[in-house]
Amino acid sequence: MVVPLVVAVVGPTAAGKSDLSVALCKRLHGEVVNADAMQVYRGMDVGTATITVAERQGITHHLLDILDVTQTATVAEFQQLARAAIDDCLRRQVVPVLAGGSALYVRAILDDFAFPGTDPAVRERLEAELAEHGSGELHRRLAEVDPPAAEQILPSNGRRIVRALEVIEITGTPYVATLPEHTYIYPGAVQLGLDVPRPVLDERIGRRVDRMFENGFVDEVRDLLGKGLLDGRTANRALGYSQVIALLAGEISEAEARERTAQATRRFARRQDSWFRKDPRITWLAYDDPDLVERAATVVRESVVQGNRSAPGGVDGVEEGLGAVDARG
Repeated sequence: MVVPLVVAVVGPTAAGKSDLSVALCKRLHGEVVNADAMQVYRGMDVGTATITVAERQGITHHLLDILDVTQTATVAEFQQLARAAIDDCLRRQVVPVLAGGSALYVRAILDDFAFPGTDPAVRERLEAELAEHGSGELHRRLAEVDPPAAEQILPSNGRRIVRALEVIEITGTPYVATLPEHTYIYPGAVQLGLDVPRPVLDERIGRRVDRMFENGFVDEVRDLLGKGLLDGRTANRALGYSQVIALLAGEISEAEARERTAQATRRFARRQDSWFRKDPRITWLAYDDPDLVERAATVVRESVVQGNRSAPGGVDGVEEGLGAVDARG
């Protein structure tokens, strides 16, 4: 028996995850499974830096542009969609390569993660409080009852704050206690992290934000407003979108919108990096290593060997597993 291979490329925004994922797919006969919560929305391409068709180099990408901006995808729903895409790849003997910067979403997909139930009455009350007092007030409340959860959730993410408070109330336990242990549901999972020094990452984020505005970000948001962007509960909270919405409303200048977007993205990138660093299973690779793709492939290859040693069939599966990687390299 050969342990099925599932690869995840993780790290902060602007680290180069998309490029490495495509390169690995070309080496491993793989397909990319998007694990970015905002790239699932149609039309949100410039502001989320969704990989272009040309940049995909013919590699199939799953879970891009599948929802309207008025729709909402919970983590549980995203988990189901991503696992279905992974299972489809594995059935076709294609290596699924997850690419995304949300530690919660990646872990929900890869790990043994069961979601607590919901209580409609509690949810309705908390959502009413959110509408009346705003996400900042509820975030302060969350920080009082579950500081680790508050650290992991952006103060502007009202939907996730409400969910955390709901779970705490109906379970009587901290929200973070409901998060999964480090236990893969895919025994052959491999996580590769892109390591970018903070000053370099800050500069890369600044350049990305400038490119977004130069490539029509404001026009993209204007078009999405006509498609109900403000009516959705999730899409309009994406980094940069709320800032451009304020720009179009005449509340701030374009220069302010650019700066606020860059600042918010840098703060988020720091949180991303902090979340991923807590997972000891991730192998970190220097983003600018000239042999990055080969090093990443080597980590995958070694994982195949290790996984097949412990799988039924022992070392008999090793050569078969390596062949699955090398023959596609």
